[in-house]
Amino acid sequence: MVKNPWQSSMQNISLEKYELRQYTLNILMSEFGSTHSNKAIYECADEWCSKQVTTNGLVAYFKAYHAKNN
Repeated sequence: MVKNPWQSSMQNISLEKYELRQYTLNILMSEFGSTHSNKAIYECADEWCSKQVTTNGLVAYFKAYHAKNN
């Protein structure tokens, strides 16, 4: 049986990080969901949540993140 990597990482995530990831994905999907791939959005959200504790500056970060990976 193959394990889902997201599922196993969720076992060790705090409630605060879980909520941050939800808010982050909500914002990114609202802003960029119709113009960018889900893959780009989820990768950015993962990177953002690994380094940040709020969503302040997220939209600008995504624009910079996506531009450097295009």
